[in-house]
Amino acid sequence: MVGYVTIGTNDFEKAVAFYDALLGQRGAKRLMEIENFILWVLPGTMQGGLAVVRPYDGKPATVGNGVMVAIAAESRAQVDALYAKAIELGASDEGKPGPRGDGFYAGYFRDLDGNKLNFYFLG
Repeated sequence: MVGYVTIGTNDFEKAVAFYDALLGQRGAKRLMEIENFILWVLPGTMQGGLAVVRPYDGKPATVGNGVMVAIAAESRAQVDALYAKAIELGASDEGKPGPRGDGFYAGYFRDLDGNKLNFYFLG
């Protein structure tokens, strides 16, 4: 099982503000915070977290082709709201919220550094 996922950034402060606002709307809180790394998790859990990091090697962060982070939501309405919040915060659209097959509902976006994410609901 996935413990946490890291997303590289070239503007740490801007990325942190983006994810504080976006993941805060999902209910996530900062669990760990060091100079070049912040990890958010849902209260009461230590797994499934999302972290923003300045690359350790000092080179620019780049987007992985085919890499995507999927974040579970509690309802279709929450997918809609979180997707809208991401766009409001400056994310770009990669697929508006809607059904994608039987029982899968998702909205796709790219964050301020171009990383691809989605919010999804099963059911």
